Amino acid sequence: MKFGVVVFPGSNCDEDMVYVLRDIMKQETVKLWHKNTDLEGCTHIVLPGGFSYGDYLRSGAIARFSPIMTSIMKHAENGGFVFGVCNGFQILCESGLLPGALLHNNSRKFICKNVFIKADATNTVLTNSVPAKALKIPIAHGEGKYFADAETLAALNKNGQIIFRYCDENGNMTPESNPNGATENIAGVCNTTKNVFGMMPHPERAADELLSNTDGKFLFESILKAAMVNA
Repeated sequence: MKFGVVVFPGSNCDEDMVYVLRDIMKQETVKLWHKNTDLEGCTHIVLPGGFSYGDYLRSGAIARFSPIMTSIMKHAENGGFVFGVCNGFQILCESGLLPGALLHNNSRKFICKNVFIKADATNTVLTNSVPAKALKIPIAHGEGKYFADAETLAALNKNGQIIFRYCDENGNMTPESNPNGATENIAGVCNTTKNVFGMMPHPERAADELLSNTDGKFLFESILKAAMVNA
């Protein structure tokens, strides 16, 4: 197993992701520059949060054309694991690897705070070790409102592609617990083959004892568990 964290101009959560994967989860981890096409033998690709170049047009709209995305799309088509967080999620939606779109928050303001999310599907690579409770995970975005039309939404629900929804601390999905106006409180989704995942909250910012919050670590433990099972 080898993790590759993609770095775009403006990425500012790449170091956080590398730190969690390499120093906390003890996994071989390298950075992959967006202009390169070589995935360097990485089995697991991660697109971190932050900002990619061209976000002034629409978040991820230009970054999805970076040379490395061609290789990532082939990797995904071959069943390889791909995980996008925040801006990474936006890029995956823009590239068509994930359904739906990320729009401006209802408040039209950048939101940075802790929120609660709950796993909607617990049988995926990303959620198999996630407990059936509300997880406290931070968000930091201005365009995090997940939107899907009625047809797409029906397919997401039918196929079990919704992986996380915003909730309150007791695990209840309410309008008040939806920080950005996302369709049906959706905080993260996966593709139909369940090897490409995207979410707006930042699990890498909640995976260290020093931060007094390790709820995000459940996701990384899920990835490692799935890899061991399939080894």
